[in-house]
Amino acid sequence: MKVVPKWFTTALVLAWLTVALPAFGQTLDTAAIDSLNTADMELTEASVISIDNLQLLVFEIKVRGNAGRTVPAKRGQLDGAPVLGYVLPTTLNSEDVGYNAVDGIVALAVTSHPDFDDTPLWDENNDRDTNNDGVVFHSHWVVLVKDTRVPGGLSVRALDKTNPTVRVPATHPDMPIYLDSPGFAVVLIKDSLKVLVPAQRVNFKTDFRFDAVSAYMEVDTSGKGPMLGVYRVYHVKSGDLSLPFRVRPE
Repeated sequence: MKVVPKWFTTALVLAWLTVALPAFGQTLDTAAIDSLNTADMELTEASVISIDNLQLLVFEIKVRGNAGRTVPAKRGQLDGAPVLGYVLPTTLNSEDVGYNAVDGIVALAVTSHPDFDDTPLWDENNDRDTNNDGVVFHSHWVVLVKDTRVPGGLSVRALDKTNPTVRVPATHPDMPIYLDSPGFAVVLIKDSLKVLVPAQRVNFKTDFRFDAVSAYMEVDTSGKGPMLGVYRVYHVKSGDLSLPFRVRPE
């Protein structure tokens, strides 16, 4: 079983403890970020169920409000674009989700970002245009690493596709970070958000641990900060960020 790095818990604890403080380096104001911290982002339950006879994992988050109802306002450009997410950090390895072996925390993230579309293979709003539905909550795998350049203390790990040791899934968008767009179905019904993940897509691992977080992230194309960094952590299900929850069989 993969051990959760101490830096990960420390970074998230600091972010969690400072959610009411102004963040540095962000391009949206604090009031705008606070306005996204609604009941729709307040986590009440988190689970991963293994349905063995379907070889399917069902990741679920429940919230006090309506899952997916709150979305960020469009900024009008990629630099500084807001990203709102429900994130399930896990003890899976990067190789389990199709990447080369790298340090970091593999997380399943369900995000909304109206300024860009990073799922070029998928048409989430079913209008036959695959490039206009970034605002629709959709699934990603990300590898999170410690990053002191952003107030949340975490970012999605950078990658160099020219490096021969780098391996990315076929569903990886053309972005220089460890972010995959696997196309897993996201089901939003009232207070529940579910992501349907075939067990084969996580190397048939069902013994991992996980946690659940809601957070505000932001894109930075200036090169001064990470391309996708965590700027504010709204809620943490476990309360101590130790990834204590385990997959349960149906």
